[in-house]
Amino acid sequence: MSKAYWITFYHEIHNAQSLADYGAIAGPAIAQAGGKFLARGMPSAVKEGGKMERTVLIEFDNLEHALATYASENYKLAVKALGDNSVVRDIRIIEGV
Repeated sequence: MSKAYWITFYHEIHNAQSLADYGAIAGPAIAQAGGKFLARGMPSAVKEGGKMERTVLIEFDNLEHALATYASENYKLAVKALGDNSVVRDIRIIEGV
């Protein structure tokens, strides 16, 4: 089985405290589920129409683990802490090659 990667792009952050509250719950929930944070923060450079926005890259052993983590009760608690309208983001989960 191929590794899987969960990539989050934060297009807008409206409430930094809610994002911090989310991170305090999401980080341990993801790590407990086997997710390994490979990178997070602002890009060092953006190219070809890229945007200077917070990005998070997490590696999982496989696609099933990544999807199960996203659907888990622990992660749902983190999303609840994030609240509504705190951020505009998108999450992409892809399989490695």
